[in-house]
Amino acid sequence: MRQAGRSLPEYHRARGELSLLEAVARPELVAELTLQPVRRYGVDAAVLFSDIVVPLAAIGFGVDIVAGTGPVIERPFAGRADLGRLRPPDSEELAHLSAAVGLLVAELDVPLIGFAGAPFTLASYLIEGGPSRHHPRTKALMLGDEALWLDLTERLAEIAIASLHAQVAAGASAVQLFDSWAGCLSPAHYRRYAALASRRVLAAVAEWGVPAIHFGVGTGALLEDMAVGADVVGIDWRVPLGEARARLGAEVAVQGNLDPAACLAPWEAVSAEARAVLAANAGRPGHIFNLGHGVLPQTDPAVLQRLVDLTHRHGRTADR
Repeated sequence: MRQAGRSLPEYHRARGELSLLEAVARPELVAELTLQPVRRYGVDAAVLFSDIVVPLAAIGFGVDIVAGTGPVIERPFAGRADLGRLRPPDSEELAHLSAAVGLLVAELDVPLIGFAGAPFTLASYLIEGGPSRHHPRTKALMLGDEALWLDLTERLAEIAIASLHAQVAAGASAVQLFDSWAGCLSPAHYRRYAALASRRVLAAVAEWGVPAIHFGVGTGALLEDMAVGADVVGIDWRVPLGEARARLGAEVAVQGNLDPAACLAPWEAVSAEARAVLAANAGRPGHIFNLGHGVLPQTDPAVLQRLVDLTHRHGRTADR
């Protein structure tokens, strides 16, 4: 997952005192922070160092990323007049993003995965003004003014498409659409209020000929809906991998799903949990072994190295 570097001492040395938004504005630094986990662990792909709110910051919506909190909105979205503050970023506003991707593609010998935030999750940040456990303002607007909600998520789909297109045009081999907060929705509400905009983003990616991963947290009830238009569905640790594969069918690949907290346990426990995930896949093609969410900052890099090595050994054995 994209936070793979934040437990590394070299990450903290390279980033120093820079805020996340300051860091992602420097293409050479983005390239370095993206490369660090690849160099150290030998993983099979690189994930761009960035954040889902970067395109919103690029258009001047008034976004900051506060350490220990997450994205904070200076003036939250409150009504139809605020739609005028949202538009797709242009190529100049995304130039630092494209430059970073270009630097990485020139150096990497593994694929680069870009990403963007899904419309529902971005809308939640904009309306709540920051992270929220229950998303009360978001749901109140969604249920109380459906026309405005659909217009908002349409704008956010356009923003996600512009960001992903810049990354793919610069050389990204695949992309991931993060719907981190979609798990707060019932299946019926997801289908009515979130799926349409996300599927528009995924349809655009399909036209560019690169694979798309669709990921959410706590979205076990939504897997079949999230699979529409996606090549890969990210599975968090709450859903057994075998169950997810049975529900999704052979045509959809899966990514996941070791609990990130398991990596804080002694190695014997980490190894057992990882082997259980691999066993649950039962040797079927189309499984990207990964965590079920981001790397926790306190994770020991040595444990992650052993986890990568274990997975690679399993893969070589399965190939034989």
